[in-house]
Amino acid sequence: MDKQISIMPCLDMQNGRVVKGVHFVDIRDAGDPVECAKAYCRAGADEIALLDITATVENRPTMLEVVRNVAEAATVPFTVGGGISDVASAAAVLEAGADKISTSSAAFRKPEIIKEMLAEFGPEKVTVAIDVDVNESLPSGYEVYIDGGRTATGSDAIEWAKKVDGFGVHVILPTSKAGDGAQTGFDLPVIKAMADACSATIVASGGAGKMEHFYDAVEAGATVLLAASVFHFGIIGIPELKEYLRGRGLNVK
Repeated sequence: MDKQISIMPCLDMQNGRVVKGVHFVDIRDAGDPVECAKAYCRAGADEIALLDITATVENRPTMLEVVRNVAEAATVPFTVGGGISDVASAAAVLEAGADKISTSSAAFRKPEIIKEMLAEFGPEKVTVAIDVDVNESLPSGYEVYIDGGRTATGSDAIEWAKKVDGFGVHVILPTSKAGDGAQTGFDLPVIKAMADACSATIVASGGAGKMEHFYDAVEAGATVLLAASVFHFGIIGIPELKEYLRGRGLNVK
């Protein structure tokens, strides 16, 4: 049986609003998070991501009020990331109604946090997100970035993914800084390298612009397809995307 493919719209949050940028900058408004979540649930989203994109940089926790409001409105599981730096902040987000948490910068700085979260909440609740950009000097050609894509770490992205996978994380979410919001296609070599190296589910994120891009990501090894701009701005509808992928022989949720 082919792996089942799921569609995951992503709500990037700033100051309580959904926003979308290009390459993590040039941010523009894309609506109210609760209304967006309701619309995506109606449209057939399988899950939703809610990322507080400035929480880490502003050194503050995730906006729990927004999480609570989205939890009341959403009819599908949703993952919350941004500003989750330890077990306590993760617990607060889950108690506010999130189904899963996603950690990135804090996990990279203190990998033991990942083990603590897995022990506390179970692997089905914990996603590790990895922002990446091209760096030819590293073995895989990709470098880990943290702080919302602002800070280069000098670490190889595929090696970090393997380490995360070794902890027992079930979902890894790589986002290509070069692809983010550009609508030029997902970074397929990153997806393929992580899918080949890890047993975790790989989420394709950063760069979707047309339906073919989603199919290409599945071919590269992703089973969860995340996008923002194309959904927020009505370029691609979720029902049409699912129909297209099924038409190409994929097992879509």
